[in-house]
This record gives sequence, structure tokens and C-alpha cells, in this order.
Amino acid sequence: MVRKLVGTFMTAALCLHGGGAVAAAEYKIVTANEKGTYFAIGVDLAKYVAPDATITLEVLPTAGSAANVKHLRYDPGVKFAIVQADVYQAFLDRAAGGSKEASAIIRPLRVILPLYNTEIHYIVRADSPLNYLHDIRNAKINGGLLGSGAALITHTLYRMMFDAPIPEANDSFLSNEEALVKLIGDKTVDVVVVAAGQPAPLIANMKPEAQKFIKLLKFDPEHPSSKLPLTVYSYSTVLASSYPNLLREDFTTISVGAFLVTYDYNLDNTVNHLTRFARSLCQNFSTLQAQGHPKWREVNLDLLSAHDERDPRLRRQGQAESACEARKKMLCGGKNPGILQLIFRNLQDLTGREGRLAAAANPPATTTAAPTARQQINMGSVLVLVVMPDPAER
Repeated sequence: MVRKLVGTFMTAALCLHGGGAVAAAEYKIVTANEKGTYFAIGVDLAKYVAPDATITLEVLPTAGSAANVKHLRYDPGVKFAIVQADVYQAFLDRAAGGSKEASAIIRPLRVILPLYNTEIHYIVRADSPLNYLHDIRNAKINGGLLGSGAALITHTLYRMMFDAPIPEANDSFLSNEEALVKLIGDKTVDVVVVAAGQPAPLIANMKPEAQKFIKLLKFDPEHPSSKLPLTVYSYSTVLASSYPNLLREDFTTISVGAFLVTYDYNLDNTVNHLTRFARSLCQNFSTLQAQGHPKWREVNLDLLSAHDERDPRLRRQGQAESACEARKKMLCGGKNPGILQLIFRNLQDLTGREGRLAAAANPPATTTAAPTARQQINMGSVLVLVVMPDPAER
């Protein structure tokens, strides 16, 4: 149905009808540690989305986001990856800076959907004098496995906050489990950084006795050292309800976005299955939010509402109700439809028999186009898929 996926960000599911039966495909998704949220999100996709797309999806634990980018680029059978936003951006920045290796890795990758913010948990001993992230300058810090998203954000944040790298003597790259043992045991680690969306299983599964041994550091957005980090990252509230055995009240921490990523495939069979996957993601989104990991409730398919005044390309004055309803129908419906940021000027361009605009993200100024069969529109940072109707719809 679609020749290939194009552009840098793909932020929508294809909610179209039709398509003949296809043979089931065996694909893989790379995530992170089995006890982390990325792995849980992968399990949900395999359970609630892949079957309706005639895909058997194997969920693989990995070292984390940086490794996932390479797994998706080079490993057979890996068709999806969950990648920390700053890791993805780091590859883009390196490629833009002239790195041929980074360019070869990141150029064919495509973001299917921005997921949610991943909270960064800074764990210290219960009797530690440290209480905030800006207190960790002289602490011995474990940022997670080398190449993991947690390791990247640990070192990036430290450099941003203190204008210097973590001293080698204070730096370690152990697994979370190993680091926690050292934190409490021989105390050769002072801070363990766990990057996982709340409730992070590793922390949520701790027994009430854990309060005697560990606590979580807070992030102070108003502290001078927080100014630079907040140009890249955001802050989030960790809910006491996420960790009832450990917390008595909510607190603020730093967070980073996560992306569901695929590859710029052009084989018809692969593209067909990915199209079905995107459609199934849209159709089963309410199930993911109701029965999947709690983080699905933070995922929003609606970039901009059909009425959102932030989109200057859509005229609001005198806009026909039929036009709004047509957008709602195509954008998966719901209370706030707007998966797409529309770039077509006319309603006929959007819903006519000639073709349908199926996905777009971050489009530039208003652009018009006359869709043709299997048309691809690639405008730098914008992704547009124009999907032709099935013969039965003509």
C-alpha cells in the first residue's frame, strides 16, 4: 500500500480500512533491561498490537537505547526499537557534525511514535547526606551499562550541571542490580541511576523494608545548576502511588522522552506488515491504555487537535463542521483527534478518492500537493505518507 516510510518523525498510526490477507511475519523489538519499562512496553506491543498486524513480535532485552539504535540498523529480524529521545538526538547531532558512522546508522531510522517521558531515578543510601541532584558532584555514581540510555543521560546531566565530566575515579558502569548491591553492601557506589518510566519494576517491586536502606534524590528546577539541563530535558513528578513501599509523598525528578522507532524499509512485504502494525496500534490504543503498562496513559496520539489554535495552517474562522468531522474520522476519532499536523490546504486533498494523507509530523509552512499512487513526500524533518485507497474504495 505504501512504497516506503519517509522523513525523520512518523507520529501517527494509519487508521485505514481494507487490505488482503498476508502471511504472518516474525519480527523483533529491542528494549532494555527485562525489569525496566521499555521491556514492559515491548511486551504490551507484542500482546495487544502485533497479532492484529499478523506479526509475531519477540521482545528482546538489551543494554539500552544506544545499543538499540545499532541493533535496529544492523541485526536481522529487528524491526522496532524503543530509544531514549536524547540518544536519538545525539546520533542526529553527530551525523550533522560530519560523522559518517553516525550518519550511516541514523539516516535510515524513522520515529513511529513519541511515547512518554522516562523518569530518571537517582537512588542513594537512606542515611546519605545527599538530597538533591545538585548535591552529587563529589559522589561515586553508577549510570548503568556502557552504551545504555541511562549512562548517556547520567553523564550528560552531570556535565551540564557541573560543567565537567564525572571524574573517572567516581564513575562506574555496572548493571542496576550490581550497583544496588554495592550501594548498600561495600558502599563503593554512592548513587545508582535508574532510567525507567514510573512505576519502574526494579523499584516498584522493592519490599517496605527498603525504606531503611535507600531513598530517591529530588530535582530542583529552580536551582542554578538546573538551568542548562532544562534546555534539553524536562522535569516530572514521581508519584508516591508508583512506589507505595518506598515513598510517602510525591517529588520532582528529571525526565527524558522515549521514541518507538523503525527502519526505512522498502520491501513490499515488510512495508505491508508495518502499515498493518501502525493501523493496529491506532485501533488497539485504548486497550494499551486500559490493560498495558501505566505509562501508556501518558502516550498521546494527538499532536494537535483539529481545533488547536497553535496550528497556523488550519483556518478556524468559518471552518465547516464537515471538515472537522472528516479530520476526526481519519485521525482515529476520540475526544481530541489530531494525530496529524495537517499540511494539505483543502479538504478534498485530505479525504478525496485520489489519496489520503496518512501521517505527518512537524511540517513547515503550508504545502499543497496532488497525491498520486504510492506518492512519497519528504521535506527534511517532515514525514508524509500518502496512502491510496484500496480498489474496493475507488
